[in-house]
Amino acid sequence: MRPPRKIIHCDCDCFYAAIEVRDAPELAGQPVAVGGRPGARGVIATCNYEARAFGVRSAMSSAHALRLCPQLVLLPPDFERYRAASRQILAIYRDYTPLVEPLSLDEAYLDVSGVQRCRGSATLMAQEIRARIQAEVGITASAGIAPNKFIAKVASDWNKPDGQFVVRPEEVDAFVAALPVNKIFGVGKVTAERLRRLGAQTCGDLRGWTQAGLVAEFGSFGARLYRLCRGIDERPVAPERVRKSLSVETTYTTDLADLPACRAALPALAEDFARRFARVGEAVTVNKAFVKVKFADFTQTTVERNADAPSLDLWLALLDEGHARGGGRPVRLLGVGVRFAEDAEEAGQLDLFGEST
Repeated sequence: MRPPRKIIHCDCDCFYAAIEVRDAPELAGQPVAVGGRPGARGVIATCNYEARAFGVRSAMSSAHALRLCPQLVLLPPDFERYRAASRQILAIYRDYTPLVEPLSLDEAYLDVSGVQRCRGSATLMAQEIRARIQAEVGITASAGIAPNKFIAKVASDWNKPDGQFVVRPEEVDAFVAALPVNKIFGVGKVTAERLRRLGAQTCGDLRGWTQAGLVAEFGSFGARLYRLCRGIDERPVAPERVRKSLSVETTYTTDLADLPACRAALPALAEDFARRFARVGEAVTVNKAFVKVKFADFTQTTVERNADAPSLDLWLALLDEGHARGGGRPVRLLGVGVRFAEDAEEAGQLDLFGEST
């Protein structure tokens, strides 16, 4: 018999900001953020809890963050130090299991099913891992422990910062039923509002829908909703996970009527992309930028161009081309992204914080 699945999701607390405070102890207790310069359309990559108390958030423009918190210590990113810390943390994870799937510099899944360390207790392993990160790396981490990746990731947010939460197999059904639908990965503000209008605010509410009904309403994503609202997630922890692209997209509650409306919507997508790319923080080389446009009749097109870095101006140009292919039809979805070179060598972080290169 296969041992019961035991998945740990570890996530360092305010990772970039935590490294900065670790290396400059005089910043302890002060609101600290890592991001780009306010005068160059910079955005916040991450901030500590002291800054969050003022309303500062990731993906917020640096200028807005400084208006909310004039005393904010705003620092440029230093990915060399962040990657060094990440390598230390990954070495700790791999001391417990070879089944480690990094999601970003500061976040990973660990499959510890059948691992006999700590008397086979995933809860004790998570406690030990977090203690080692604090002792050896000098920052704190939070963890979620559960029978699958979806629930473990949700649980890791439960007792942040510097805490952990376990969901045992017999607790899965009740735990997931009470979750708001926006805890399901892929359910953003627009989809959550759409689900609310359909009468589903929690995963328990969503269970009233058949799989066929959800697929009819949401396409292939509906099948994923059907499984996850029941706590079903069979995805394995994949150590060899290779990222080939990164993108963000939004389905709009009301179709965008014309090109000016689409162009006005694009900067918000670009900010969301910058936040997600900052969390990835991998040594990747961008070789293409692209824009995805889905029209009101569900036809879609993708326009891409060779590029070594994305920019809002480039995405706007690609949008113009893609929108023209639709003959003026309203747009229900927009997406922006990049593709990575498969033979990527060590490369510096792209200029997604408004810094000059």
